[in-house]
Amino acid sequence: MSSAVEWINIGSIDEIPLRGARRLCVTLNGRPLAIFRTGDDRLFALVDVCPHKKGPLSEGIISGTTVTCPLHNWNIRLDDGKAVGPDEGDTMSLPVKIAGGDVLVGLPVETGASV
Repeated sequence: MSSAVEWINIGSIDEIPLRGARRLCVTLNGRPLAIFRTGDDRLFALVDVCPHKKGPLSEGIISGTTVTCPLHNWNIRLDDGKAVGPDEGDTMSLPVKIAGGDVLVGLPVETGASV
């Protein structure tokens, strides 16, 4: 991923439940994005597509810093989007920051992001 990002405000942190996720209205090259909030209140953003069978990760169960795909139980690390072994594959992770209670997701500048 390029180091140049455009920060998109996706709303208040209060709209994302602890140990929950929300699919965003923003896409990246036509792929859906999701924001995840862990039980210890950390935020992560991923392309909302499991590398196995393209399941919606935002509908999975968050445990620690992984999300389990609802289709075939693959575990995906929230910090880098990589599948936990023995499974292999990954989905793109995106930077996240908080500004004044709002969550911002960093989208690579040269890609086709759309709201």
